[in-house]
Amino acid sequence: MSALPERPISMVIGALGGEGGGVMATWVVRAAEMCRYPTQSTSIPGVAQRTGATTYYVEIYPATHEAIGDKRLVMGLYPAPNNMDIVVTSELMEAGRMLENGMVTSDRTTLIASSHRVYSVVEKSAMGDGLFRGDKLYNAAQKLAKRAVLFDMASLAEKEGTVLNAIAFGVIAGSGELPIPEETFREAIREFGVAVESNLKGFEIGLAYMKGELELPPAAPEKKTRKAKPNAESLLADVAATYPAETQTIVSEGIKRLVDYQNPAYARLYLDRIDTVLAIDKERGGEHNNWALTLETGRYLALMMSYEDIIRVADLKSRRSRMNRVRAEVLAQPDEPIHVTEFLKPGFDEITSVMPTWLGRPIMNWANGNEWARNYNFAMRVRTNTINGFLRLWSLSRLRFYRPRTYRYKEEQTAIEAWLETVREAASRHYQLAVEIAELANLRKGYSDTHKRGLQNFTRIMDEVGVPCSTAAKDPAWGVDALSKLRAAALADPEGDALEKAFSELDAAPQAAAAE
Repeated sequence: MSALPERPISMVIGALGGEGGGVMATWVVRAAEMCRYPTQSTSIPGVAQRTGATTYYVEIYPATHEAIGDKRLVMGLYPAPNNMDIVVTSELMEAGRMLENGMVTSDRTTLIASSHRVYSVVEKSAMGDGLFRGDKLYNAAQKLAKRAVLFDMASLAEKEGTVLNAIAFGVIAGSGELPIPEETFREAIREFGVAVESNLKGFEIGLAYMKGELELPPAAPEKKTRKAKPNAESLLADVAATYPAETQTIVSEGIKRLVDYQNPAYARLYLDRIDTVLAIDKERGGEHNNWALTLETGRYLALMMSYEDIIRVADLKSRRSRMNRVRAEVLAQPDEPIHVTEFLKPGFDEITSVMPTWLGRPIMNWANGNEWARNYNFAMRVRTNTINGFLRLWSLSRLRFYRPRTYRYKEEQTAIEAWLETVREAASRHYQLAVEIAELANLRKGYSDTHKRGLQNFTRIMDEVGVPCSTAAKDPAWGVDALSKLRAAALADPEGDALEKAFSELDAAPQAAAAE
């Protein structure tokens, strides 16, 4: 009698809710049972931060019940770090979670994952740029796993009319990590009896990929930038001819964004403004600082000039490309209708934003002095798949020509000029201080309540630190450190507790130094 295996094969599957992780675990277990292998599986519900992520753990002892005889096996219920033979995840961030938890090791683990991204709640809700670097996760997976099988299963499934978990199941079968015949895997799908043809198609795709018989489709070409309107080409040509190479991408994207947002004349105003900053950057030795002042000012100037008002929101929500994206996300067939409901909550800020200045200013002055009005929102539900609902948004988006005569436009342009003047003044005293003041504009973004909070934080930091440091009222070197800490604190939480703490610590630091 040959010696029995020392341990079972340990396998963990990580998937988001609705991605078929449970079905794949069922297929694996059934295929093992058909081979007469002792098998045990457990599902561990996830938490809301991963939008319903669930972990499925499977142990398979690679010897038949007949070979084991009357021996009794003790098998684990939960995955343990450094103990996984196979790790399967439905997307790249789930693979990152497995890497972080120590489930993937270079001496033992085969990692199978789709390389596409599903953004986590933490990434989506961050007040700053909270995105995790997908390339870093990909490189970490390649280094930390004994064997890593990573490719975009989601796009392949969509293209071939199948599902991701079936492709992953085929990859498992083709990996050779489980001592189960290919036909047994197929039989497990057939016995399950749900969408058999589609699932078998996906299985064969994954299997063919592992055998080297499947050539992946080339990456989708980058979407062409929206065709520049008249005179936009000349603005881009000016940037290419006069701006340092390191800054051309940011400034050019700023021009394209503002042409799309308003018109070429508005993009010309952007370029005129950033020209003055570039001139100062050259005087202050910007080439030795990688043109940081021009880069950061150009980045946030474009964002500030393309602020989100009702006109912009209506424009984005009524575009054909947006409707096409929604249809693709819900996998709607060409002849299949979909229902889209926009949930809107405009308050006095949004309502007055499209009023003329003479009317919008007094209404906002009254609203700012009235607690009820400050917190007022008018809840709306607009069905944009209906003619009436779509025309309401589309008509509002056509008011772009009227934007320069609105109350919000005048307020934003005044604020932009004040911010730019502070950046210029700061640059004459301390280069890095000017860069920090430019980056402070990261707080001025968003829509509705998000914009209100960010604007309040921006104004407070500018008034108490930015402006005094740029006008010699305070030490600019101290201001660089203070602005960096305050900006990070303002982006840390929407309630403002971190910012209050950061301000209190700044107040205490000079006093302690003076006492010493």
